[in-house]
Amino acid sequence: MSEPGVPRRGELRIHLGAAPGVGKTYAALNEAHRRLDRGTDVVVGLVETHRRPRTADLLAGLEVLARKTYEHRGAELGELDVDAVLARAPEVCVVDELAHSCAPGARHAKRFGDVEELLAAGIDVISTVNVQHLESLGDVVERITGVRQRETIPDAVVRAADQIELVDITPEALRRRMAHGNIYAPEKIDASLANYFRTGNLIALRELALLWVADQVDVALQRYRSEEAISEVWEARERVVVAVTGGPESATVIRRAARIARRAGSADLLCVHILRSDGLATTGPRRDGPGLRRLAEDVGASFHSVVGDDVPAALLEFARAANATQLVLGTSRRSRWARLVDPGIGARTIAESGTIDVHLVSHAEAGAAAKRPGWSLPARRQAWGWPAAVLLPVLATVVGVLLRESVDLSTDVVLFFLTTVVTAMIGGLAPALLAAVGGGLLLNVFLTPPLYTLTVAQPENAFAIVAMVIVAVLVAAVVDRADRRAVQAAQARTEATLLASFARVVLARSDPLPKLLERVREAFGLTSVALLERRGPTWDVTACTGEAPCARPADADADVEIDEGVHLVATGRTLTASESALFATVSGQALLALRNRRMAAEATDAQRRADAAGLRTALLSAVGHDLRTPLTAIKAAAGSLRDPTLRMSTGDRQELLATVEESADRLTGLVDNLLDSSRLATGAVSPIVAPVGLDEVVAATLGGGHVDATRVTVDVAEDLPAVLADTGLAERVVANLVDNAVRHGGAGPVAVRGSAHRDRVELRVVDTGPGVPRKERDRLFGPFQRLGDRRAATGVGLGLHVARGFTEAMGGRLDAEDTPGGGLTMVLSLPAAPLGAEEHRVAPPLDPAVG
Repeated sequence: MSEPGVPRRGELRIHLGAAPGVGKTYAALNEAHRRLDRGTDVVVGLVETHRRPRTADLLAGLEVLARKTYEHRGAELGELDVDAVLARAPEVCVVDELAHSCAPGARHAKRFGDVEELLAAGIDVISTVNVQHLESLGDVVERITGVRQRETIPDAVVRAADQIELVDITPEALRRRMAHGNIYAPEKIDASLANYFRTGNLIALRELALLWVADQVDVALQRYRSEEAISEVWEARERVVVAVTGGPESATVIRRAARIARRAGSADLLCVHILRSDGLATTGPRRDGPGLRRLAEDVGASFHSVVGDDVPAALLEFARAANATQLVLGTSRRSRWARLVDPGIGARTIAESGTIDVHLVSHAEAGAAAKRPGWSLPARRQAWGWPAAVLLPVLATVVGVLLRESVDLSTDVVLFFLTTVVTAMIGGLAPALLAAVGGGLLLNVFLTPPLYTLTVAQPENAFAIVAMVIVAVLVAAVVDRADRRAVQAAQARTEATLLASFARVVLARSDPLPKLLERVREAFGLTSVALLERRGPTWDVTACTGEAPCARPADADADVEIDEGVHLVATGRTLTASESALFATVSGQALLALRNRRMAAEATDAQRRADAAGLRTALLSAVGHDLRTPLTAIKAAAGSLRDPTLRMSTGDRQELLATVEESADRLTGLVDNLLDSSRLATGAVSPIVAPVGLDEVVAATLGGGHVDATRVTVDVAEDLPAVLADTGLAERVVANLVDNAVRHGGAGPVAVRGSAHRDRVELRVVDTGPGVPRKERDRLFGPFQRLGDRRAATGVGLGLHVARGFTEAMGGRLDAEDTPGGGLTMVLSLPAAPLGAEEHRVAPPLDPAVG
């Protein structure tokens, strides 16, 4: 039910056929009749009967809407009339062949787009799909049948259906139906039976359909179990979970579990690695997470990591959530004596597994306790422990003797216990045992009556010594465990800090690979670190840092394969086991950095292609009009001048010649700007900078006839400081600025003014036209940008782009400002020539177009 105020969405029911001809359209029409008999308003929007009589007979009694026709290549194609269905607004609409591609010109490219529109309008839809049209199965179907399905539908569209019904018959029955002419025309029967409808093909298609629907049913089952909070295992489908510890037996256990899954009928296989919530590694072999993940993927298992201190509980919780039917564990590596105290994970898992079958896999490490570090602290602390084991009991004895009259024996016993505890905390087990035995003997001889005699034979004396030994062992064990945990925590913090720094490098740089490799080299103290990729029989160094990087993985001191044909290698020293594991973890960051580099390169290349395509499009659209206009004027004027039958006066002839000359000048300016823009894009502009006077540049520009100077007033003093510029480029800049102001600055006058400010000389080209909004000014200087993007404007929009490019090439700046009272002012700023350079001023060339 829909929420109040929210329009109801229609429900989609799909009849999924295992192969053509199994009867999915027949089943859809039967469903339509069933609903019609119940009083539901049902219409047929579109059904393909394929001239099958029994299917066509089912249309009787149903309201069939007319199709909407589209003409394509001389033929009329009928499609679903979505507007007609929406206007009719039935409760249910039958729309056949959901994966069908609509005719050109239809409102949607695929028929499921039409169906989506009906569903959004609250209309229930009954439709059909064949399994070979599912996008995910296209390649598989092609390999089986040899036929590539051109009409496909995304799996997500079908999976989103509210109901999916599998329509299936046996291959033999389908072939009989084909032979009787119930599917194809008689002339197609033999070819179909010999090719697509072979028995083997139909069996394979049938299995594909069953497996696909089974996956869909499994998803629905998981959703239902989650919604109903059902934790009990339902053995609807075999699913095997294998638990790994990261120890040396893990590979054996995973392979054994893969064989169990295959023997169970290709059951799903899930590999789970239980991690401690404190993030510290337990004693024993170093966990190889990346290696286990690759192995699990190789045998077809999905890899999962679960955090939990209670390993059996976490493992069984995961298995029940996955609805697993079998659980595979490796037998314990703990010794027989250790299992007497604690039966271990396997025994507890079996006891609590309930209906889940548990397999204990034997391996070479079974029964062999993992090597644990001895109860020994670092040598520095042991060096302090042995003196404490000797001095503290002696000191306690001296204190006891001196205070013999003030304290009783129980206080002396507590004092000696204290010396044992302190020694255990300082030096560990061995010094603590020495302090316990030595303190007990000193207590017995000097403080226990009869004094100065060794009477260990008395029960209370012997008990005191034994108690101190037990205290020494227990305290030493706690101290050793705490010390090892502290070391592990420090190592974990170091590794986390390193990994975080590596991650920051990967995320913070556009090309992080060189910096990442340098960080790795510094962190591990290596000579070189390199990323190698296989190119056929040879290896290429993709990225490296350090001296003399190795060119082959075989020559490296450390080598990790991070992807197929991609290795992270290092030279300089052999890494320890813990360093090797961290190095392998870092390799994942290197792979990410490599992919980021390639994605950045692809994005840059794609952007360059897009820019080039945009540039070509803009060029064609802009140049097309502006080339055609002057060429048309030239052609018309030349044609009139050559027409012997056309009599014209001398004034008319001169006017036509002036039109030809003006149009030719426009063409020349256009070509010049295009060439200049090309030079700027390729970096081919090399200005020859020398002192030049702006007054001379302006005079040469306006006097050359390349711009309309009739509306231009000049106010550039002759005593302005000379500027450092290329004369030809400067004239091109001024010409473009003046021409732009004349053409786009309205009908008012255009003023050219010069002024000096400190070490810069500015030339302002001022117009009183409509101006340009502040946020649009930067766009003025882009290629193919007309003022305001007005289509009626002449010119391809390269003038200001070329002007700014030439100005920046000469070390100057070109900006746009508002004209007081309205209009636009272009400000050309060039560096002033040094004092004393006036006599070296360069005269403008005779042809102001040079440059």
